Amino acid sequence: MRLTLVIASLRCGGAERVLSTMANYWAERGEEVTLLTLDSGVPPFYPLRPAVRHRPLDLAPEYRNLVVGLFRNLRRIRVFRRVIRESRPDAVISFMDRVNVLVLLATRGLGLPVLISERTDPTLHEIGRLWAALRRLTYPWAEALVCQSAAVLAHFRRIVGSKGQVIANPVGAPTATRNYTTGREGTGKKRLIVAMGRLGAEKGFDLLLDAFCAACVGRPDWSLTIIGEGPLRNELEQQIKRLGLGGRVQFPGQVSDPFRVLAHADLFVLSSRFEGFPNALCEAMAYGLPVVSFDCPSGPAEIISHGVNGILVPAGNAEALADAVRRLMNDPVECERLARRAPEILDRFGVDKIMPRWDELIAQSRKQLVRGNSQG
Repeated sequence: MRLTLVIASLRCGGAERVLSTMANYWAERGEEVTLLTLDSGVPPFYPLRPAVRHRPLDLAPEYRNLVVGLFRNLRRIRVFRRVIRESRPDAVISFMDRVNVLVLLATRGLGLPVLISERTDPTLHEIGRLWAALRRLTYPWAEALVCQSAAVLAHFRRIVGSKGQVIANPVGAPTATRNYTTGREGTGKKRLIVAMGRLGAEKGFDLLLDAFCAACVGRPDWSLTIIGEGPLRNELEQQIKRLGLGGRVQFPGQVSDPFRVLAHADLFVLSSRFEGFPNALCEAMAYGLPVVSFDCPSGPAEIISHGVNGILVPAGNAEALADAVRRLMNDPVECERLARRAPEILDRFGVDKIMPRWDELIAQSRKQLVRGNSQG
């Protein structure tokens, strides 16, 4: 089977990590995988198998000028159409809202099954009035729309009807096994909280810093590491200074293997204001960490069973987050109990559980297209 996968870039975001995982899975199985990106060929942040054919198209720059932007996107559509035809795929899979629109326009009339995927909550992520209108126009053309949660799919039901599917992100197995007796790997008195994500407003790291400041009073043995990079780094660093947390909070930047950092953690916190489907939370649970998360839209409540394999607190409530973190800081028995149940997440979202659902959807979409063509 030939598959063409499309995404804007292969930088360090959650969608990029998921699509890389999917491409590697199919390549390992012997499928012919072509991965198209709009960037100029910057090396992928997440490693790809040699069998994955990555074709950067050098079409990435955005323009605020409406006219220039229009011609730029028309060129993108032409290039997409040419390259997709050259790859002769049995199916096309596209990630991210604007890319989905461009791919659907580019493949119109080619007789190819196109599967698109939304990767964030559309009620909280604005893409602009024109792009939103194009999304309403083009999404019904897809053979299937994949969302990461039922809440996100509900938003698109009126557009795509029965074509909508919920398929969670595949979660890779950790590269090491956590020692429940000592908590993190190694020994010592220092304790560590880890958070992970783009340093943007949506991830709520400003709320996490407030919560950590409140929770760590009288606990100098605890520190916080926030993995990721983004536009709010300077603001967050200034907040650390205002809170008097200098030396206790670290920003190591981007990491391609989060399990190497999680190996040193005692607790994981998700402080997002909203999510599509929080990969970082699943990875922390797969590794066997106790987790605390805002019950934000959308995803955490579909991943965590409160009090069983993690703790949920009201979305955006830094005080409640601080209380939950403080409670776990002071209760190693509870931490261990949650940690032992956390890896059960792989029973639901492991690669071997999720990817067969994609295989089934691709096969179903190809059959529907053939059936539709024969009836037409």
